[in-house]
Amino acid sequence: MKITVIGAGYVGLVSSACFAELGHEVITVDNDMQTVEQLIGGRTPIHEELLPELLDRHRGRSLTFSSDIAAAFRFCDVAFICVGTPPSPNGDADLSYVDNVARTLAKSLDRHKLIVEKSTVPVGTCEAVRRTMMLNNARAEYFSIASNPEFLREGTAVRDFLFPDRILIGVPDERSREMLIEIYRPILDGSYYERRDAVGGRAPHSPKLIVSDVKSAELIKHASNAFLALKISFINAVSTICEGVGADVRQVAEGIGADSRIGPQFLNPGIGYGGSCFPKDVLAFRSVAQSVGYDFKLLTEVMAINEEQKRRFVGKVREALWTLRGKKVAVLGLAFKGGTDDVRDSPAIDIIYRLKAEGVEICAFDPAAMPRAEALLPSGFITFAPDLYAACDGADAVLVLTEWPEFAAADLSRIRALLRLPILLDGKNLFAPEAVHAAGLAYFCMGAGGHADKPIRNVSLALKADSLRPALPVVRTHDDVRSVA
Repeated sequence: MKITVIGAGYVGLVSSACFAELGHEVITVDNDMQTVEQLIGGRTPIHEELLPELLDRHRGRSLTFSSDIAAAFRFCDVAFICVGTPPSPNGDADLSYVDNVARTLAKSLDRHKLIVEKSTVPVGTCEAVRRTMMLNNARAEYFSIASNPEFLREGTAVRDFLFPDRILIGVPDERSREMLIEIYRPILDGSYYERRDAVGGRAPHSPKLIVSDVKSAELIKHASNAFLALKISFINAVSTICEGVGADVRQVAEGIGADSRIGPQFLNPGIGYGGSCFPKDVLAFRSVAQSVGYDFKLLTEVMAINEEQKRRFVGKVREALWTLRGKKVAVLGLAFKGGTDDVRDSPAIDIIYRLKAEGVEICAFDPAAMPRAEALLPSGFITFAPDLYAACDGADAVLVLTEWPEFAAADLSRIRALLRLPILLDGKNLFAPEAVHAAGLAYFCMGAGGHADKPIRNVSLALKADSLRPALPVVRTHDDVRSVA
């Protein structure tokens, strides 16, 4: 089938590559000429596992790129709208990009097209797109509007697309239903997994097909993201209680997640959720509820807990270092999660701003996100290191803010030797406390009241000890630091 994907961001680019992988002819169109030129020239503008391989496999053959939306629309049978829907100042989703696309498509209709909204949008958006196109003189018999929300996690988006839990289509009529099922047929009938060159090898997979009306599909996507954000905020709230009573939130989460009614996913305590989806989708879903007269107070509390978690982590840094002004810390991780270079609404960036406001000097490293972070942060705001060990060199503490595998596999003894003070603050609970202590590091993590160390109060004495003694004994607790001093 001939497909046009409008928007070459995370969702659009992954969808384009995967549609081509399933055997369709795809044109990806974007109004950012720099992005289009990068894609035509063989470069991948975002960091996403397996995406470069798929682009290389299909570029110039079943997958092409353009900035001419009208020509790309005339080419296709089905057009997927994958443009951004950022939050507006009042919390609603900003649908101006969707509106611009709808007006452009209305002027380019030459035969029947199925237009599919794939961006995460509030319920009623497809109806609004149809109305906009009609107001711009599109003939009703020439198009249908459907919803096909994406459920892609950055870092595993290609696998999520090709090996989905479910495929959701919200359709207004049987013709639209048949067209969307035909697009996904290689996944639904399993023929894709029989190919020798299938991503992930020959692994049978049977996703669930969910067919709904258009508004229900739109609501499912927002409700799904809001519920996942709720799970994250719930376990983060539980982590606060664990610290207070001396329990270990990781053990608590394991016990909770073993219940098949709950499951272990998204029960990882940390510094809060971020990224391009959860913050704006929770806000937008609450706004939808308000528009129909319902005060969704639960979502308000989800957002409040998420903000509090970042404040709590900065408080841990303050406790560990006693005073912050003039201190130097190593920050490991800038992306909102591992596996991506996306720094939009990243908790790590928020924490950096909070620490800088208290006079902290920061040297940061991230395997993928440093270019985007450098473009986002003020010039000279922080320094960037070539690797994680260079970031730790001479720092008073190391802060782990993104769950990259490279960080979990780091040589903790080497890190200890590079630090001025033996302090590791783990915002993602990547490490086993025993391993951290064995390396001579005081350990501060999230929700581990029975394993985390107490604050090192007498920093000046510890610094004096480091300057006078080239070879310190192993430091396991804050009491050991004071005894060494």
